[in-house]
Amino acid sequence: MKDLKLKAFLIFSLVAVFLFGSMIVANAHFGMIIPSDDMITQDDNKSITLKVQFIHPMEGDYMDMDKPVQFGVLIQGKKIDLLNILQVKKINNCTTWEANYQIKRPGDQIFYVEPQPYWEPAEDCFIIHYTKVVVNTLGLEVGWDEEVGLKTEIIPLTRPYGIWTGNVFQGIVKVKGEAVPYAEVEVEYYNQDGKVKWPADPMITQVIKADQNGVFTYAMPKAGWWGFAALNEDEEKIKHDGEEKSIEIGAVLWVKTHNME
Repeated sequence: MKDLKLKAFLIFSLVAVFLFGSMIVANAHFGMIIPSDDMITQDDNKSITLKVQFIHPMEGDYMDMDKPVQFGVLIQGKKIDLLNILQVKKINNCTTWEANYQIKRPGDQIFYVEPQPYWEPAEDCFIIHYTKVVVNTLGLEVGWDEEVGLKTEIIPLTRPYGIWTGNVFQGIVKVKGEAVPYAEVEVEYYNQDGKVKWPADPMITQVIKADQNGVFTYAMPKAGWWGFAALNEDEEKIKHDGEEKSIEIGAVLWVKTHNME
């Protein structure tokens, strides 16, 4: 009888370890804004489509996203509210969003989104990813390093468009306008066609750290969209099932690299 109990305990322990291990290798969430084009020239169509999603970019796993708290564009210091042009787009039975936007003036246009808090049971916390992408329009390179004024954001030190594959990208992580020393930054490739395969789970999400001034550096090895997510814990809490739960706030910035022909 003792042997049977011991075997049962060992089997239970192994199953628990397996399940726990599966939980801890759960990969990174990323807020996402992906435009149909990152540089609009005089000869291009002036209408662009923007995908607004919550996703595991490398794996292609979507999560439901409630209608954002705010969605807009910053153009040379002026914010324009675009929340009313968002339309629901179902992908794999998950709620995502999409917007069609007409370019009307030259200059760098910073699209941004603040989502509703997302409850993540596996991490026992809420997630809010303040997400940005910069689209250059009609050849005027002005405004790409402006601050939107989000609770947390990445301010690019490298112009976040017109980037060749292999170029180094740098940015400053800020929370409430102040640089965050040694902030952890997750980096992930948007594997939209599913062609990129990985030999082990650590290859899915790259992890780097900012320096003492909140500046991080990364060289992107493949053409396409790359997401940078700087993660910090908010001072505020949200009640869930009667308990105060922490909030992971992420400053997310998307940049695109191009192959040199």
